[in-house]
Amino acid sequence: MPPLEENEAIDRPSEQTLQLFWKEKADLKAMTFLRRPGISDGRIRSVITPVNGVQPYRHNPYFDDLFYRHDPEKGTIHNPYGQRMMRVTEDFMVAMLGSLEDEVGASAAREIMYKCGYQWGMEDMKGFLRRHQAEFEADLENMRVDFLLETWWWPLTIEGWGSWRFDFRQKNKGLLYIELYESAVAQSIGDIGAVVCYFYAGLFAAVFSVLARRSLGSVEMQCYATGEDHCRFLVSDYERVNAAAFWRSEGATASDIIRKVSAL
Repeated sequence: MPPLEENEAIDRPSEQTLQLFWKEKADLKAMTFLRRPGISDGRIRSVITPVNGVQPYRHNPYFDDLFYRHDPEKGTIHNPYGQRMMRVTEDFMVAMLGSLEDEVGASAAREIMYKCGYQWGMEDMKGFLRRHQAEFEADLENMRVDFLLETWWWPLTIEGWGSWRFDFRQKNKGLLYIELYESAVAQSIGDIGAVVCYFYAGLFAAVFSVLARRSLGSVEMQCYATGEDHCRFLVSDYERVNAAAFWRSEGATASDIIRKVSAL
């Protein structure tokens, strides 16, 4: 397998383009369902201002009755932000991924899934950053990155994409690590002896590119589909990500890869 061909398929956004994500205005309309009338004034302040008593917005809509908005007459499901959703089974995931591989081949299927994850991540961050400003009525520039990340991920957890932990301990070296539990892709496919979460790798590359405001890549170092109990990803510059992909293809473990990229 050549070094991370899926990263090379991405049209990498410029730093100027990534900066534009942070200049978007708050999207109050997207928070209509979670906004409590008469409490919020809709102003965006420089920092989050504590509110005693009832909060202007519901911050915990992460249970079925509130998160999923069903319309039986139209046969549709939307989330609290007005986005159309679709619930699928594990069999659907297996059939979709298998059909894609049958149609274009394994290598091209990996590239397509990575690129789909990347594009979805870019579009998701556009909406999220605007919603986040509205929900907490504060300027994004003064919010902690870990706070942004956890708020972004929670809807994905209830939607069935799994839970995660991120590790910033080597951020000064330009290395970010992610542990993913209950991957929707890997758990659907099962133990096949190969990494399969290319969609997630693309998603993480896009999201951290936006947050870092520079183009980054991502690679899965270990996968539930190879018999591990969780998946692990590296997010970094393309040179180190491609090196990690090569070492993985040569049989290196996640621990080996972390040790090697830390020495670069």
